[in-house]
Amino acid sequence: MHPERVHDAREVPLDERYFEDYTAGFTQGYGSLVVTEREIVDFAARFDPQSFHLDPVAAERGPFGGLIASGWHTVALMMKLFAEHYLSTVASLGSPGVDELRWLEPVRPGTRLRLRVHTLDTRLSRSDPGRGVVRTLAELIDAEGSPVLRVTVVNLLRTRPGTGRPAQQTV
Repeated sequence: MHPERVHDAREVPLDERYFEDYTAGFTQGYGSLVVTEREIVDFAARFDPQSFHLDPVAAERGPFGGLIASGWHTVALMMKLFAEHYLSTVASLGSPGVDELRWLEPVRPGTRLRLRVHTLDTRLSRSDPGRGVVRTLAELIDAEGSPVLRVTVVNLLRTRPGTGRPAQQTV
């Protein structure tokens, strides 16, 4: 647990959530969405034009035995749920990247997905005490409870104003 923890992230709305509200060990499930065939094909046509993402007939003869979402589409769905339910809207300063991205199962049309997050660790920035680093294991889980995507997300977040540390200024 972070020594200066103010709240549990579940108790704090996204528009009031700061670095101090993210604590190691926190686990929570969020949101729900259904992946449609149209979304799969539209995403693939724009960003990943492989036959098993684009053409249901060709996909039947392909390596997955049917149409599947691009892994990058699956990552985008995770990010949608992550931003809507977990990531602060007032303190987020972006991300330096992700670690260990894994696609665990194909995502097919009609699959219902939800987000599960587990806050791995938090620490104040070494270069700027007005912000902190939060590492979160994010998983997309299907209706059977099996993860289809797993990624460790690293986020930079402002500290709460008035905590005695300077807040990161917006430029």
